[in-house]
Amino acid sequence: MKKVLVIGYVWPEPNSSAAGTHMMSLLRLYKQQGWTVEFATPAQPSDHMIDLSLEGISSKNIALNCDSFDVYISQYQPDIVMFDRFMMEEQFGWRVDKNCPDALKILDTEDLQCLRNARHQAVKSERTLTQADLFSDIAKREIAAILRCDISLIISSFEMALLQSQFKIDSSLLHHLPFMVDLDKCPTQTKAFADRQHFMTIGNFRHAPNWDAVLYLQKIWPLIRKQLPQAELHIYGSYPPPKATALNNPKTGLLIKGWAEDAYAVMEQSRVCLAPIRFGAGIKGKLLDAMIMQTPSVTTSVGSEGMVQDEPWPGVINDDMAAFAQAAVDLYRDESRWLEAQSHATSLLSARYDSQTLGRKWMKKLTQTLKNIDQHRLNNFTGAMIKHHTMASTKYMSQWIAAKNAK
Repeated sequence: MKKVLVIGYVWPEPNSSAAGTHMMSLLRLYKQQGWTVEFATPAQPSDHMIDLSLEGISSKNIALNCDSFDVYISQYQPDIVMFDRFMMEEQFGWRVDKNCPDALKILDTEDLQCLRNARHQAVKSERTLTQADLFSDIAKREIAAILRCDISLIISSFEMALLQSQFKIDSSLLHHLPFMVDLDKCPTQTKAFADRQHFMTIGNFRHAPNWDAVLYLQKIWPLIRKQLPQAELHIYGSYPPPKATALNNPKTGLLIKGWAEDAYAVMEQSRVCLAPIRFGAGIKGKLLDAMIMQTPSVTTSVGSEGMVQDEPWPGVINDDMAAFAQAAVDLYRDESRWLEAQSHATSLLSARYDSQTLGRKWMKKLTQTLKNIDQHRLNNFTGAMIKHHTMASTKYMSQWIAAKNAK
C-alpha cells in the first residue's frame, strides 16, 4: 500500500473553484488505488472547505519555515508527495528531499501561474502579450519547480505545448491531465430550451480572471439587454466582495447572486452561459460545468483554450465584444441553433474528459516512473543542477526565518 502526501496551497473547495474540484478528483483517484492519502496545508480553514474525513482522507495543519515539518514527514514517510502549485514546492520541496529522498515528487500546477500573470499584465497595459511578459520572475520560479519535480501535471494541452516549445521542458517530466469527469454521473437529459431562462456566469470572485470577466460583462450586457429587454444576467460565485455586490442592478437585469450551493442546478436553469474571459490559464471549470449540464456557452479564445482540439464547441467562441453579444442573443432566441450547440457537449466530454480513461493513463505514468525513478532522475540533469544550486538559497532563507521565529 502506497502512502501519498498532498501538500495543499489551500483547503479543497470543490463547490467554489475548479481547482478544488480537480484536487478532489486526484485525491479520490489515489484512494481508489487502495493507497493511504493525507492532505497537509499551512492554510487556514475556509468557509466552503470539504470535510476530507468523509472521503477517508486524513488531514494535517503544517507550518511554513518551521523544522516541525521535518519531524512530521520523517514520521509519515510517504512514497509519493504531490505539491499543490509551485509555491508549495518552493516551501517544502527541499525538506521532502532531505527527509524522504526516495519519494516521488509530483507538482500539480493547476494552471500555469506565469502564463496567467503574463496575460494579466498585458490586459492591464492594453497590449498584446510579449515574450518579456512570459519570461518573468514568476516563470523562473515556476519552471524551476517543474524541473525539480519528477512529474508535473499540466491541465491544458496549450500549456503542454508552451512548456515544451518556449521553456524547452522534456516531455518525460510532464503529464497532460485535464479535469476528470465521471461520465456515468452526467445527466443524459436536462431541462429543455423552453424551460430555461436568463443568462448566467459563475466563478470565485477572488480569482482575478473571474472578476475581470464580471467587469467586462458590464460592457457586454447592455448590448444583449437592448435586444432582450426581459432577460437577466445572473452572476454567481463564492466570496463576493462589496465592490461586486454593489454592481447588483435589478433595473438593468444584472444580478449578483453570490454563492451557489449547487452550481449544476443554477447552470441547468439558465439558457446560456457567458464567459468573456480576457486572461487566465489552464482550462475553465465553468465551461466544463456548462457541458455537463448541456448549457450552451459563449466564450473567448482564452476561455476555450486547451479545451478543444478539432471538436466543435458547444456554443460560440468570439473575442469581439459586439459579436460576442450578438452570438449570445442568437443562441438565446434560436432554439435550433441552441440545440445544435447543446448536442456538441456530450461528444466533447467523452472525447477529452472521461475520468476512467484519464485516470488509467495517469496511474500508468505514475507507476512506471516510480519503478524507474533512478534513471528518470538521471535523465533530468537540468533539474538536478537547479535543485543543487537554487534550493540551497531557499533552504537557507527558510532556516534563517525558522531560527528568527524561534527566538
